[in-house]
Amino acid sequence: MSGLLVAGTTSDAGKSVVATGLCRAFARRGVKVAPYKAQNMSNNSMVCEAPDGTTAEIGRAQWVQALAARVAPEPAMNPVLLKPGSDRRSHVVLMGHPAGEVSSHDWEHGRRHLATAAHAAYDDLASRFEVIVAEGAGSPAEINLRAGDYVNMGLARHAGLPTIVVGDIDRGGVFAAMYGTLALLEPEDQALISGFVINKFRGDAGLLKPGLDSLESLTERRVFGVLPWEPSLWLDSEDALDLEGRRAAAGATRKVAVVRLPRISNFTDVDALGLEPDLDVVFASSPADVADADLVVLPGTRSTISDLAWLRSRGLDVALIEHVRRGRPLLGICGGFQMLGGVIADPDGVEGSVTEVEGLGLLDVRTDFAPAKNLRLPTGPALGVEASGYEIHHGRITRGDGVTEFLGGAQAGNVFGTMWHGSLEGDALRGAFLQATLGREPSSVSFPAARERRLDLIADLVEEHLDVDALLDLAVSPVGRADVVRDERRRVETNTVPSRSTEDCVGLDTPPPNGSGGSTSGGGSTSGGIR
Repeated sequence: MSGLLVAGTTSDAGKSVVATGLCRAFARRGVKVAPYKAQNMSNNSMVCEAPDGTTAEIGRAQWVQALAARVAPEPAMNPVLLKPGSDRRSHVVLMGHPAGEVSSHDWEHGRRHLATAAHAAYDDLASRFEVIVAEGAGSPAEINLRAGDYVNMGLARHAGLPTIVVGDIDRGGVFAAMYGTLALLEPEDQALISGFVINKFRGDAGLLKPGLDSLESLTERRVFGVLPWEPSLWLDSEDALDLEGRRAAAGATRKVAVVRLPRISNFTDVDALGLEPDLDVVFASSPADVADADLVVLPGTRSTISDLAWLRSRGLDVALIEHVRRGRPLLGICGGFQMLGGVIADPDGVEGSVTEVEGLGLLDVRTDFAPAKNLRLPTGPALGVEASGYEIHHGRITRGDGVTEFLGGAQAGNVFGTMWHGSLEGDALRGAFLQATLGREPSSVSFPAARERRLDLIADLVEEHLDVDALLDLAVSPVGRADVVRDERRRVETNTVPSRSTEDCVGLDTPPPNGSGGSTSGGGSTSGGIR
């Protein structure tokens, strides 16, 4: 198996950016590369085609990474997708299809079968591609979860993957986070840590060098590079941690307010609007936020009924009705569209214990939830142009006489509802929609071209600031992999984690894979190192 694990000191440290950049950089070198993430926890997903021609659901980040790698996205690239339904329970998507739920009280034992499936998916990809760029989740130093881990070091041990740790220096404390991440790992896991990547650096590189030298000397792992702060760099994200980073540049004359639902999903639906030069896309959570909006978007959600109750508790229901009464356009997407209708029924408890509620009554539509999930890649005409998108939903809608069809949904006057995610990424449809709702002529903005430019920008930064050749050599080196794979399989069979003694914390006698370690600063004393 040939591959590399990109781990991070924290969530949102830059793992996705580094993994995406490496996918494109390796692809530029003619390497047949595939992205992989054993488990995503995200409500931001995408529909793709499985090798057998059926549709499947995967995390949006891996879908984009497949584009970066110039290969077709497939479910094996993200075999386990957890979609939070509440603070303690997540819906499981396994190899692209619903597979029950997992709860916090059964976190370890309830996921054992997921680990088996995830590792089998990795092995399948590794048999068909030359290199796998695997992305970790959260931090590998979440030692309370190590026994059941199959995403970070559990994956690295399964496949013998050399691992790099990405840290966000913009947050502060990056050296402590990197040193501490390594220090907390078991010796067998430490042996797979090959080095570090600093992310989001801005300032004088000379001031950073002493810290890099010390980190390399203390850990006997090299720093593979330092990525600079780049404000124009962003990706289709896994979560809603940085929604405000999606705003348009100054000078926009029209305001688009996107309601920030608690369990917002597929918020990338509005990314294309953010590229339009005259639109300022903001996220709204109060009536005041939408009062002066030219266009309001009610996005998708993983919990339509629960988020509708939240909407009403904030008085946003009244604000949306007033917005429509004033003749201003409103767009609902998937769950947001279902909220705009009449009855929302959930007799099988797909979303929870509430079985029926009334929607906002702005569209003559009824929604009935069914246990089976609908996954489609639809195409068709709308507003005089051809459109496309993707569907991920349990809700089945029934249109009444008071509406016309619109992108698998409904329209009445200035209220639009669609079941198609991603339709605004189509330049023709977006232009026609903004002309119909805001009376503006279509712009020359191309969203597909902009996405390609972003992927190339990320790859350019990775090529310029990281030692890509060394990372590729690391990924294809088989040194030491047989031993770690054998040890990990023995650990899984006995369901144990090697114990740590006092002496484990002294000295450095579990070096990283050959060719990846050693201080480039000329240090190398092991007296203060990490085992």
